Amino acid sequence: MDLSAYRSALLNRRIASMLFLGFSSGLPLALTAGTLMAWMAVAGVNIRTIGLFALVGAPYTLKFLWAPVMDRFAPPFLGRRRGWILTTQIALLIAIVVMAFGSPVDSPTLIGIIAIITAFLGASQDIVIDAYRTDILRPEERGEGVAVFVAGYRIAMLVSGALALILSDHIGWRTTYMVMGALMTVGMATILLSPEPMTNGTPPRTLLEAAVNPLKDFFQRRSAFALLLLIVLFKLPDAYAGIMTTPFLIRGMGFTPSEVGIVNKGFGLISLIAGAMLGGALMVRLGLFRSLIIFGLMQAGSNLAFSLLAATGKNYPVMVFAVGVENFCGGMGTSAFVAMLMALCNRAYSATQFALLSSLASLGRVFISPSAGYVVDGVGWTQFFVIASLTGVPGLLLLWRLKSDVDGLETKPLGQKG
Repeated sequence: MDLSAYRSALLNRRIASMLFLGFSSGLPLALTAGTLMAWMAVAGVNIRTIGLFALVGAPYTLKFLWAPVMDRFAPPFLGRRRGWILTTQIALLIAIVVMAFGSPVDSPTLIGIIAIITAFLGASQDIVIDAYRTDILRPEERGEGVAVFVAGYRIAMLVSGALALILSDHIGWRTTYMVMGALMTVGMATILLSPEPMTNGTPPRTLLEAAVNPLKDFFQRRSAFALLLLIVLFKLPDAYAGIMTTPFLIRGMGFTPSEVGIVNKGFGLISLIAGAMLGGALMVRLGLFRSLIIFGLMQAGSNLAFSLLAATGKNYPVMVFAVGVENFCGGMGTSAFVAMLMALCNRAYSATQFALLSSLASLGRVFISPSAGYVVDGVGWTQFFVIASLTGVPGLLLLWRLKSDVDGLETKPLGQKG
């Protein structure tokens, strides 16, 4: 692919829309999580109540349960994907503004109900934006599209997280939440101007078909169980080390929370976006399989930078280096991994299949990562991060075994079963 063709692909409407849809997707998350808890803490809500609000995020974990509804039915405007996106965005704007007029002190239960509704709407928006991204991007555009989407998503989390906290000090929480709600218009304008997928696939005829057929479709493909295992294993090094990174930097190395926050939220975010963008660009030339192998090796190996820091001791430049390398390589791995998930989806059921596959990808973080603390206690920080790197070996070996299957994902027509 020559440079002019690459530039044309990078700047086309399909890929450009991913930046703003990524922003729309990432905006509600912090408003029902960290930012909301900060509002409650500042307002003087007791710590037990604040802790219970962690349950507000449950819809993001359970979104696969109602994804079939969004595959089966379509709003009477803008088509099956764009219509649902606009619907959820309008509802999110309303819900966030309504939350702005609540009081965490006087009516914590009401705030909790509105926050759960907002999280449900945010998870629903994610379902259909993931499906739209899967349907609209051509195989050669997936890496670039995912990278641009990740950039938009991370910028939104920074806006609704760090920027929202700064704004609250100057204009108050109510106005801050109203401003955040108004920012949903970015996604609304984007989806109105975004193109319709060339083909949406044939929607399921019944809700039962919408729930059952995505599974039947996936398991009809060759090596279905091995591909599911690959999804669980590929991001395991990232998840296994990631859960202990902040405790390591603060308790293990003695850096202050402010130092860690500045490096993680600032330099770490820039590094992750840079890695995702470079990974997406390289995928155009490398293809899916080689990208997964190379970026997977880098993603797993990046944990060794924290082993270097553990062996060196408290050293600010080495800490910045370790955080930068880990985020940069993780961003590259994410571009290839999400592109693989998109390639595994059938357009007729992309909402349900992507929701299920992305939920499956979190199994390592949920069920295996909790053992990390015991490993640190047993072998120490330096060896722990070596072990975290080695957790990538099984996934890479399985990926090598599935080379022909992964190569086939790039050559099949969109919407065709694997």
